[in-house]
Amino acid sequence: MRRIPRPSAHRAPPAPSALLAAIAVTAAALSGCAWGGDGAEDTTPPAAPRGLTVQAGSSTTAHVMWNQATDDTEVTAYEVYRDTKKVKEVSGRESMVDVVGLEPSATYRFTVRARDAEGNLSEDSKKLSVTMPAAAAADRKPPSRPARLTGEAEGSRAAMLSWGKSSDDRKVASYEIFQGGSKIHSVGGNQTATLVTGLRPGTDYTFTVKARDAADNFSPASRAVRVRTAPGKDSGRGTAPTGFRADTHRADGAYYIDLAWTPPRTGGAVAEYQIELDGRTATSLVFGGTAPSDKAEHSFYIGKKAGERHRVRIRPKLPDGTWGGYSPERTVTTG
Repeated sequence: MRRIPRPSAHRAPPAPSALLAAIAVTAAALSGCAWGGDGAEDTTPPAAPRGLTVQAGSSTTAHVMWNQATDDTEVTAYEVYRDTKKVKEVSGRESMVDVVGLEPSATYRFTVRARDAEGNLSEDSKKLSVTMPAAAAADRKPPSRPARLTGEAEGSRAAMLSWGKSSDDRKVASYEIFQGGSKIHSVGGNQTATLVTGLRPGTDYTFTVKARDAADNFSPASRAVRVRTAPGKDSGRGTAPTGFRADTHRADGAYYIDLAWTPPRTGGAVAEYQIELDGRTATSLVFGGTAPSDKAEHSFYIGKKAGERHRVRIRPKLPDGTWGGYSPERTVTTG
């Protein structure tokens, strides 16, 4: 912003006409320094947050995570809703929160909305339900310390952690994962491994795990494990499906593409995949019930014309809500 210099003691004051002109120039300069640069009002809301996950941490606490939303300026806050009530708000730099004060055995639906500096709110994220564990009356005994924590880098942006089960006089409700002194993830009490994503290439990380029961008793932290991610750019190969194959078959006068693959190691089930056909996202595949853990298969309609060539690949949605790496691309021909 340009400043009009004040008259100094050794300079003659400007003529009245010159002074008025200077004031006009200053006013014009100030009007051009409005927020947004050109003074245009921001009315575009952020995109809806994607990748929502919800995990009961105890009988009264739920851990809610999501992916960062995009905006034409900047996301400044996220609003977390339980059913229709706003229960939490965090800064735009955060992507997880613990919601406390819930009722044991109750079922809740959570959504998240992004907000920008002008107060524009995104559409709701997808809604996810969680049923809280039953209350554990007069339980003051914490679970045992998780044993044998190990960690392994999965490329340059992810790490696989695994640990031994903790014991509890009632039941372990969840395991809390910490990076340094900060909680970064939560998984169910029946899970003893998880994939941590969003890491930086060529960087050292220190992780610990704590067990938590339904009465909010925490175990001592496991021993710390240090993981160094691989340097350089990452294709996401460490989080991609392996053994990916594609073929075609004909039935009832039409052609279908048949896919088969081994799900990536994530510590939990991978229930959703994105299918890319000829360089464009074709559809999302969501397994109902129990998702396959060792071998997955899927077949979909492609058309009635013989001799058509198609390129296909898939990628998984990881348990923390982020997308994993793509499988190698395969080419198939109908007929």
